[in-house]
Amino acid sequence: MRLLDRYVIRNFLQAYIYCIAGFISIWLIFDISDNISTLLDERVGLILAVQYYFTQVPEVFIILLPVSLLLALLFSLGRMSRANEIVSMLTAGVSLLRVLLPLIVLGLLTVGATMALNYELAPHAELARRHFFSDTHGQPAALIEGQIFRNRTDARTWFIQNFRLRSNEFNTVQVLQQDERDSIVTNYLANRAVYHPEMKTWELESAKVVHYDAAGNILEEQFYPTLKIEHWSETPFRLSSANVRAEYLSVPELREYLRFNADFPATLLAPFRTHFQYRLALPWTCLVTVWIAAPLGIGYSRRGVLAGVAAAVILVFSMNFLTHFFLALGEGDRVSPWIAAWTPNLLFSVIGLYLLYLRASNREAPGFQFARARRTVAR
Repeated sequence: MRLLDRYVIRNFLQAYIYCIAGFISIWLIFDISDNISTLLDERVGLILAVQYYFTQVPEVFIILLPVSLLLALLFSLGRMSRANEIVSMLTAGVSLLRVLLPLIVLGLLTVGATMALNYELAPHAELARRHFFSDTHGQPAALIEGQIFRNRTDARTWFIQNFRLRSNEFNTVQVLQQDERDSIVTNYLANRAVYHPEMKTWELESAKVVHYDAAGNILEEQFYPTLKIEHWSETPFRLSSANVRAEYLSVPELREYLRFNADFPATLLAPFRTHFQYRLALPWTCLVTVWIAAPLGIGYSRRGVLAGVAAAVILVFSMNFLTHFFLALGEGDRVSPWIAAWTPNLLFSVIGLYLLYLRASNREAPGFQFARARRTVAR
């Protein structure tokens, strides 16, 4: 690594770490202030409270990393510009892209970290929060009544009297096994069904199994105190999938939901397809932030630096607004999931790369040129 790269990275990381630590501290202060009475009243132990906050950190990082990246880039590059260090580097024959290369690499590393957090940990943070406080108040998980699940792939239909979310136990279960003509061939009835994830096995308690012929006549009835079934593909997550929200599902869960419910109407699948693409697109917001903040953070005068900082903040927050706007369109099945998730990134990537091209060729953005012309006329 060249001395120049180490110098640029050191200047950036100092501001980046301060921003992350500052935002985390602010979030902790406000969250603890809101929940301290509940934690004390319910006598939540220190270890349990620390575990709770660890479950919330991934979601907080997803939000603060792009903002911290933006502020750190603007601060470090602005400080180097005011000290004429950027000008000295360019005068020495180093291209602007070469100066920014270590920052782009750090932006890619941030994309990787965000992608890892957004894959499974961050989507579960809100559910973990709800479950923590419901358990703290002594409230059991929500009871789902009268659930019906149709497994179209294996031609099985489940009727469940009730069960609790996050539970592997289901009360008063009836499972109808059908053939290719949708005729019932086997009927399973049980007082309780328990799923064992380590063995991927269903255990039916006080089970009755009824076999039918093609005409619907009973061929045989069998009774079992306990019946274990290993070949069923259903899982508790699939059986409760009608009660889940797309924004709380991880990438593997979204993929599983879409694979097993592919025959659902497009309007019902639109939120899940959109959030699946959104999970993949969101981390790349960090790299887009680098494209926007890097050229605008560099200025060759004090006024240029301030204008660049203002423009960068406006552009990044405009990107955040468009991201949520297109996400709402995708969830409502008004645009395709790919367009809803990736359009803001692609649009602002083009803007950022154009700004980078202008800065590398030592030209101002059109808006800056217009503002400068107005000031000249006013004088």
